[in-house]
Amino acid sequence: MIIKNLSSAFLLSFILAATSFALPGMADAKQNEKAMEAQSKYYQIVTVPTPKDVVLEVGAIEFMPDGRMLASSRRGDIYTFHDPLRSDAENIKSTLFMDGLHEVLGLAYREGSIYATQRGEVTRLADEDGDGLADVCETISDKWGINGDYHEYAFGSKFDSEGNIWVTLCLTGSFTSPNKYRGWCVRVAPDGTTTPTCSGIRSPGGMGINVDGEVFYTDNQGPWNGTCGLKWLRKGSFQGNPSGNSWYDETDAIGPRPKDPQSGSRIMAEAKKIPQLEPTAIFFPYKKMGQSASGIACDTSDGKFGPFKNQMFVCDQTFSTVMRVDLEKVNGHYQGACFPFTEGFGSGNLVVEQASNGMMFVGGTNRGWGSRGKKGFSLERLQWTGVTPFEVLNMKAKPDGFELTFTKPVDVESAGNIESYKMPTYTYIYQESYGSPEVDHVDCKITKAVVSPNGMSVRLYVDKLHEGHVHELHLDGVRSKEDEPLWHAEAYYTLNYVPESESSRRNQ
Repeated sequence: MIIKNLSSAFLLSFILAATSFALPGMADAKQNEKAMEAQSKYYQIVTVPTPKDVVLEVGAIEFMPDGRMLASSRRGDIYTFHDPLRSDAENIKSTLFMDGLHEVLGLAYREGSIYATQRGEVTRLADEDGDGLADVCETISDKWGINGDYHEYAFGSKFDSEGNIWVTLCLTGSFTSPNKYRGWCVRVAPDGTTTPTCSGIRSPGGMGINVDGEVFYTDNQGPWNGTCGLKWLRKGSFQGNPSGNSWYDETDAIGPRPKDPQSGSRIMAEAKKIPQLEPTAIFFPYKKMGQSASGIACDTSDGKFGPFKNQMFVCDQTFSTVMRVDLEKVNGHYQGACFPFTEGFGSGNLVVEQASNGMMFVGGTNRGWGSRGKKGFSLERLQWTGVTPFEVLNMKAKPDGFELTFTKPVDVESAGNIESYKMPTYTYIYQESYGSPEVDHVDCKITKAVVSPNGMSVRLYVDKLHEGHVHELHLDGVRSKEDEPLWHAEAYYTLNYVPESESSRRNQ
């Protein structure tokens, strides 16, 4: 075995705090049974067997070129799953690939090697003798600090188009940190070159890359985060939490330290004052969409996973769900809508990854926090049945409202009736205190709903859009041409910027 400076392999395992809290209220048993019955028409959750007597709290998943799948555990093991796409999932076999690592929350394949993001480093692993076990274990980068606090997570991305792994580093205790680059994102090249890339991170829960190759992460409710969110890691950006900004003194890689935001303000008000501040692309309204946003995957299957091509899917650990996200760029920044998607997973979802046939593999744990899924850990496949649900496919902002597209033609009468819709709006306090209630409530008055000639889209006109607000759309009255209700009749659009009208753009 080759070992080079493997600093984290010999660290003691972390101890997760046995935090107890009340889980969010559940629908009654009949409602839940009805919801799961509806879901099973479109998407099915299939259990993947894990190794006997192994606690596999899945923290990362990667697919190999030969079709095998690797799944890492927060406890430091990596297992190979052989033929993971076979139809009889109960017969999937797994074998050990590597153990003795430290909380692996990132796996990425490149040129015959696996790069594992551990708590304290990025490590290259390789099976050079072909026996199925890693026999090369090489430190690539350990350029950030670590002291053993259980919250010092390090999440690693897949390789980007430039050959880098992006690593988001949780603050110590998720509040502050004396350890270098905690609260930052760094990029790690295969040769170990490590480049500070973004500041302002609090408590990441997962990472993903969209269809355009841009990197995102999820951050969780807490100081300077009114609720959980999906955030774009724009190079050189400040993600909103100044608690780790002392590390600007150690590097000039992303320019000067940004001005500290004013606690008690609103994030879009501060974004106008602080050029480096990147607004949260998607707010996940707390206890409506979830409580602990985590892993991210992009549907690049070209229709093998249903009608949601190129959209992003985000896990929630507490709710044991997978949410759906439709993004767009306005004024050079991402914003968009999130939608409920699938629920009923066995444990608290930490990671989601898509296979070549469109299936999504979802894994996680309820250790330390608890989750709606009562199992201590789980690994499952999420499979499309081939039946298309009636859903809002896209929600795009317009200067005077929104344009909705649907997965099926709508009933013109119900979709054209403004009484079929409601749109309350609100935002969050941007503050150093923990989280925020919904504030600044304003109801949007929908003045007109115009159905397209083919019935696939509806233009909603509203009296006024509210910059910086979540526009919470309810479509309970809308039916399909075949008189189906929407599978999910809610959408939550984070409106950071109101698009300019075509005439305004022409006159510039």
